[in-house]
Amino acid sequence: MTDLLRGWQPAPPGFKHVVSVSLGGSKRNAREELNVLGQPFILERIGTDGDEQRAAALFQALDGRVDAFGLGGADLYVIAAGRRYTFNNIRRLVANAKLTPVLDGSGLKNTLEREAITQLDPLLNWRTQKVLMVSAVDRFGMAEALAQAGADVVYGDIVFGLNLNVPLRSLKALRRVAHLALPVITKFPQDWFYPTGQKQETSVQGKGTRLYAWADVIAGDTHYVKRYAPPMLSGKTVLTQTVTEADRVWMQERGVARLITTTPRIGRRNFATNVLEALFVALSGQREALSEGEYLRYIREVGFKPEVNELAAPSEA
Repeated sequence: MTDLLRGWQPAPPGFKHVVSVSLGGSKRNAREELNVLGQPFILERIGTDGDEQRAAALFQALDGRVDAFGLGGADLYVIAAGRRYTFNNIRRLVANAKLTPVLDGSGLKNTLEREAITQLDPLLNWRTQKVLMVSAVDRFGMAEALAQAGADVVYGDIVFGLNLNVPLRSLKALRRVAHLALPVITKFPQDWFYPTGQKQETSVQGKGTRLYAWADVIAGDTHYVKRYAPPMLSGKTVLTQTVTEADRVWMQERGVARLITTTPRIGRRNFATNVLEALFVALSGQREALSEGEYLRYIREVGFKPEVNELAAPSEA
């Protein structure tokens, strides 16, 4: 345990401390201070480079020493079409947290991201937009909100997740796939379907490249967007969640015209929904996930809104 926490610092007195234990890369680690509704916080992300044993050990070592955990680089739950599905291997991973609540962001995705689509309509006019969601079953709230706003949406779950040329063009089709596939998929390790560790740095060209060319807006998880993207994304809008400065540079180099994050920038980066969900739970003083209504109340009270970045081309910077 001593080696595991070498260099780690607890929050100062009076602060609440949120730690996101992530299966993602340690290069994206961050620690930031902020004040939310008068309460000082430390928000921290610790990446384990895909090492599930190290992640499980961190949950055990920090249990009871922080106010809330985020779970990054993986989903404990997927909420799709009114049903909740649990990844068995991730449930075992977080079982070492006995005292501190663990939040994976699924509850906040279903509220904050729906709200973000509504807030962005005056800017984007969704009825005029062709949108590629690289993966929708893990952000069903956004998928539904885009369809309800009138966007022309293609859901790429089968194309990118299974490398099959089967783009889904309706919520009905997405719901059918979710109900058929998720009970099976959640029995397998999640890294079969979602990149962790070094896989997050690997680009894969496949059957979905033409969908990037078709779309005006590329929406979804940052790692998924980058993993399957063609070399250039000239003029595109990317709608995602958590980005680092390196991600911004990557998008600028590929000609992305506009970067929109559903979460605000805190310090040097945008934290993922798992971190912000854990923040709201810690702020509430509760020891479990909040209701959708409670999350919405906090989102509006704190004033979280999408962050819009107009990106200049490298030659213009």
